[in-house]
Amino acid sequence: MPAPLNVAVVGATGLVGKEFLKIALERRFPVKGLRLLASHRSAGKKITYGEWEIEVEEATPKSFGGVDIAFFSVSTEVSKTLIPPAVKAGAVCIDDSSAWRMEEDVPLVVPEVNADDLKDHRGIISIPNCPTTPLCQVLWPVHKQNKIARLIVDTYQSVSGTGTAAVDELTEQTRQVLDGNKTQPHVYPHQIAFNALPQVDVFLGSGYTKEEWKIINETRKIMHEPELPISATCVRIPVYVGHCEAVHAEFNKPISPEQFHDLIKASPNVYVQDEPSVNLYPTPWTSAGRDETFVGRIRQDASHPNGIAFWLASDNLRKGAALNAIQIAEELIARNLV
Repeated sequence: MPAPLNVAVVGATGLVGKEFLKIALERRFPVKGLRLLASHRSAGKKITYGEWEIEVEEATPKSFGGVDIAFFSVSTEVSKTLIPPAVKAGAVCIDDSSAWRMEEDVPLVVPEVNADDLKDHRGIISIPNCPTTPLCQVLWPVHKQNKIARLIVDTYQSVSGTGTAAVDELTEQTRQVLDGNKTQPHVYPHQIAFNALPQVDVFLGSGYTKEEWKIINETRKIMHEPELPISATCVRIPVYVGHCEAVHAEFNKPISPEQFHDLIKASPNVYVQDEPSVNLYPTPWTSAGRDETFVGRIRQDASHPNGIAFWLASDNLRKGAALNAIQIAEELIARNLV
């Protein structure tokens, strides 16, 4: 067993923070001391972790003395404010925000894909955006054998990706609609209940949203393919947990669905769920609470002999965020990098 570490969780009362604590217990992450940090609004709350009852403290630049690893699941602005003093205090910071992802000297890591990038870390490691992680995880074993020539991704993203307020808004709007009342959106620009919004994050001058641009640029960085042609459309759907993606991947050489299936099936933490004859394919419902990324609807792209179309589903709070963070920390420990 590795030596236990002093750990801080920043954003401990949020959806990802809570999921992180649950997964850390499940995987028996080696914790010697645990500091739970959040905004001043949550300070004083008590959270149970195993046999410990821990009081949440307000996160400040002085919160990180003696901390070995700090997990951040907060806004970009808070990450930019708190991570530099945390690194200066000696903590290795694993960040779930977009604050550092595209910085040249910050590794952006999916452990199944590019864990070797961790060796160059300077105290900050970024977690990819929640749709990017399962996408790279599935495509990587194929790309190593048959390079991707072009990628088109359409995502169908649950409201938990936005946070607690969005989860509450979906619940409230659903009640209002079922009772025959009008809704008033606050978190999203339109009603999310019984609806689908082709907008995740804000629009950029290109016509793409920031979320779509994240998928494009993060995938290129993780896979070390800076010129990879990618296009994305991101849609918010009225589902609580679980992101899905319809993917059309064109490769340099012809590839059959059977070859694609065999390559991804051998990949760690990828589960193929693909039997159309009995209507078996991944859904957000079946992926919620699971660590695996589920893949199905694998078929030849009807428009190109080198193309494969497939569908994936993954728990955005787990592999899309908290689980990926813990797997990164486990790799750091295994490689003596913390």
